[in-house]
Amino acid sequence: MACSASSTALVSSNPKAASISPKSSYNSPISQCLSLPSSFNGLRNCKPFVSRVPRSLSSRVAQSQRRRFTVRASSELPLVGNQAPDFEAEAVFDQEFIKVKLSEYIGKKYVILFFYPLDFTFVCPTEITAFSDRYEEFEKLNTEILGVSVDSVFSHLAWVQTERKSGGLGDLNYPLISDVTKSISKSYNVLIPDQGIALRGLFIIDKEGVIQHSTINNLGIGRSVDETLRTLQALQYVQDNPDEVCPAGWKPGEKSMKPDPKGSKEYFASI
Repeated sequence: MACSASSTALVSSNPKAASISPKSSYNSPISQCLSLPSSFNGLRNCKPFVSRVPRSLSSRVAQSQRRRFTVRASSELPLVGNQAPDFEAEAVFDQEFIKVKLSEYIGKKYVILFFYPLDFTFVCPTEITAFSDRYEEFEKLNTEILGVSVDSVFSHLAWVQTERKSGGLGDLNYPLISDVTKSISKSYNVLIPDQGIALRGLFIIDKEGVIQHSTINNLGIGRSVDETLRTLQALQYVQDNPDEVCPAGWKPGEKSMKPDPKGSKEYFASI
């Protein structure tokens, strides 16, 4: 089991380091039920949660609850289009403890910020290593990648020092941030309060610090690096060409669209 104790900050001079202090501007959470795979319940010997579904609901729902349990995930107003909540936290990078602060990237880089539930689990390493293996492609687009979970930096370090063939991560090309206080996960509306872990949230933050894209997957569903890269490329194209928009599935080199009745006809006539 990964250690969950907080640690004293050790600051690295590594240029990829950055720092982060949780700040949320949303105060009216709305609860909603999300289903988790029953297999996830045993990863950390978690106790099953008591269902809050009223007995008056149909027997179909009751039968479903025998196969899975529900958690109440915090959900607030959409973050897309708003300033990304700033934060400062400890992280592991290049097998050192560093500080990461989101605001240090503002005006300099785009940021891919993604959350995952726990270290030493199953879907998580496939995502984390996939982003690391494609890091150079994001780097060419002036983009930094930051991974976040509620585990401690000691757990992150142990996982990085474990070989991939043994379920570890090996060396990564970007920092893994420790959110032991759960404040970062909460500020990005991905925290599952009943479990104290985050859903698979991913956010693309532009150079002005504005969240331009977000996706949130349930715990058993891994994310696509290809789609994240494609969305980032579309975002950068639209920002560089403000009089154009990108149609469904757009990729660099393909035809874009003029966002007006007359101009859009040129696009539709070409497909």
